[in-house]
Amino acid sequence: TQKRIELAFGSKPEAFIKELVSVAEALLPPNRAELWKHRSLVRDFLKLGTRNVSSGPVTKVGEPSVRLDELPVLTTWHEDGGPFITLPLVYTENPITKKHNLGIYRMQVYDSRTAGLHWQIQKGGGFHYRAAEEMNQSLPVTVFLGGPPALIVSAIAPLPEDVPELVLASLLGGEKLRITKHPVGGAHRLVAEAEFALVGHAPPHERRPEGPFGDHYGYYSLKHDYPVFHCETIFHRRDAIYLATVVGKPKQEDFFLGDYLQLLLSPLFPLVMPSVRDLWSYGETGFHSLAAAVVRERYPREALVAGFRILGEGQLALTKFLILTDSPMDLRDFPRLLEHVLARVRWESDFFIFSNTSMDTLDYTSGKVNEGSKAILMGLGRPVRELPREFRGQLPTEVTRAEVFCAGCLVLTGAPYLRDPQQANRLAREPALEEWPLVVLHDDASVAASTTDFLWSTWTRFEPAGDIHAAETNVARHHLAYRAPIVIDARKKPTLPDELIVRDDIAKLVDRRWREYFQQ
Repeated sequence: TQKRIELAFGSKPEAFIKELVSVAEALLPPNRAELWKHRSLVRDFLKLGTRNVSSGPVTKVGEPSVRLDELPVLTTWHEDGGPFITLPLVYTENPITKKHNLGIYRMQVYDSRTAGLHWQIQKGGGFHYRAAEEMNQSLPVTVFLGGPPALIVSAIAPLPEDVPELVLASLLGGEKLRITKHPVGGAHRLVAEAEFALVGHAPPHERRPEGPFGDHYGYYSLKHDYPVFHCETIFHRRDAIYLATVVGKPKQEDFFLGDYLQLLLSPLFPLVMPSVRDLWSYGETGFHSLAAAVVRERYPREALVAGFRILGEGQLALTKFLILTDSPMDLRDFPRLLEHVLARVRWESDFFIFSNTSMDTLDYTSGKVNEGSKAILMGLGRPVRELPREFRGQLPTEVTRAEVFCAGCLVLTGAPYLRDPQQANRLAREPALEEWPLVVLHDDASVAASTTDFLWSTWTRFEPAGDIHAAETNVARHHLAYRAPIVIDARKKPTLPDELIVRDDIAKLVDRRWREYFQQ
């Protein structure tokens, strides 16, 4: 929860980042007075990084035999392909540059010594593995379980490639991260305060089926081939605590951690991307499905420059749908943002769909893995239209319900996709919908009553190039110019994996034993 995150980290990391940004801006050009004014920052800088210690709690016990299957690994959803380690802090180093990556990549335990490594595209550990594989070498891998809360959060952080996660961990923890040598000379040093350290390697050119797995998008990601971790040694604390998390339809633990990291790192965005004033990714959509930014528009189409900059930055490159405005506002208030943009967008020039792009591995809306499309929607300057706030027309054929999500956005209950796959295309030319800039076709329009439900059920169920329709589309100067209404088909498609739904018997079991799990 938000309260527990505040208890774990307090306000100091956020204050440090803000002061760091203000110093960076004030010291251009450098001057002695500003340096002296922020001298306390130097002391904080000295606490960043790692500190070598002779030994640590994690090395107190070295298991004589490796038994991954004896760890209390969870099978969290009933259609999962097996038990998964859900909070593994996977540490690797680039075999050429030796720069490190610490990331959380789920691991399906196959047997006593092997587990899958779910290295998705655009992930640092996967880049390291590819470099090693091209050299026909195994990649040393160390998996930490547990440890300082700051270490776990830093592994989730969407840092640019080669920016060290261990430095962020020391910033969040307020002290240098203690590191100790591998007792028998392994490839990596060990985080001294971790609960477990699983030491091993990933051989080149070896793949095994991994999945299905109920993931944070709220669906089962399907079975695919991934690299394999071979565990050689297990170290752990005495009376070690096994850490795990359960992911699923938002909002879960990862949602609150993701929002905390966005708030923490948001002051850095204008520093590294000067045309971007604010940025927010929506955890309700799995983060990568939807993001919005406040950008600068100091000359014509500068906003588009900012959009391309965002889509070229680290894990932000996986963003599927990006909304841009040049008006300062709280991007977390999505209904207000969408109203603002819909009142200003010129569909013929401010809406872009890019086909044949990469897409997040967990997003199956295109029907292909890692492939799909992206969209940029811009609402800049002054309003160009009044937005409707109430639907007064007659429901089109095969539409059984209409609900307003916000001014300008109408949500409809349509026919099942398999029965009428072309319904969204026809609705874009429906006279009763002409005054609505944006129409979203759903299996159940009641999702409009909740921002969380609307965001999740819309942006996890459509792919821009395949599921967006317009009243009219013209080609001019190699640009697609659209005429509203724009209809998003967010009905469930056959390519979409099964939604994560809690079984009634499991829910009743948890309710019955709740006080046993969480004693007051």
